[in-house]
Amino acid sequence: MQSGPGRLVTKSEHVRLSDLSQVAFISSQYLRTLKLTSSHGKSGFEFQLREVDREELEDAIIAANHDNAVDGIIVYYPIFNNRQDQYLQQIVDISKDVEGLSHRYIFNMYQNIRFLDSHNQKKSILPCTPLAVIKILEHLHIYNTILLYGNRLHGHTITVINRSEVVGRPLAALLANDGACVYSVDINDVQQFTRGQGLRKKRHEVVEKPGWTLENCLPLSDVVISGVPGDKYKVPLHLLREGAVCINFSSERVRVTQILLVFMLLTSLCRTLALKLRRRHQYTSLQLAKSPLSFCSAIS
Repeated sequence: MQSGPGRLVTKSEHVRLSDLSQVAFISSQYLRTLKLTSSHGKSGFEFQLREVDREELEDAIIAANHDNAVDGIIVYYPIFNNRQDQYLQQIVDISKDVEGLSHRYIFNMYQNIRFLDSHNQKKSILPCTPLAVIKILEHLHIYNTILLYGNRLHGHTITVINRSEVVGRPLAALLANDGACVYSVDINDVQQFTRGQGLRKKRHEVVEKPGWTLENCLPLSDVVISGVPGDKYKVPLHLLREGAVCINFSSERVRVTQILLVFMLLTSLCRTLALKLRRRHQYTSLQLAKSPLSFCSAIS
């Protein structure tokens, strides 16, 4: 049986990246990412980058929702930098949302609900930049695979510098839900994200840390993650613990940021594949064509 719209993928079938079509909507402020984004087409799947005036973006998203030839949608935020952006996030069809920004995905993330179904076969999609950071930490063996799934950051203390609703807060929540003690540092305050002593709670709770600053958090942390926009901010290196793992996801053009952008695109690609298979009910194996990397871990 050939794979295609409306077709059921049986257990013996394979789906190739070339079967997939993904659309990204971008505004002029992100034109510098065009080269990186367009080069991603070398992975073998169809990727369309559409520059749309922000006043026309709503209609463009709705049209892509109803286009059976489109399997996944990415929107580069911020667009309006206000509540209008939240509205745009919610009109993307959940079956095509490869960024994990739909309400159900956000609700599941904060509530530490990891699957969409009662049989734990369909994983809830996570925002791509926080997921990229998690994949880097897994690669560096910060996650302890001896511990139970969902508890593998237990014993780690992590500082996240940035509490944006798009990256910083979701990242702190995800890390805490995986067992870490997380200090979320923003301009005005510090909050502690944790599942409680001994991981007693099913999901993280947030506690204010009155009087705390970054200077209190860094010496305690074996992982430091920074995402402060602008090129003037620098993490005070003299406060870092020896051997601390440091990751930067800011928009500045540093090598770590470029690596994270690649991770974001790759994980979005994997989500598109997972979404397409999800709509076809069953699968046991994936064949990812024309790619030098194994993407299976990103959706396993």
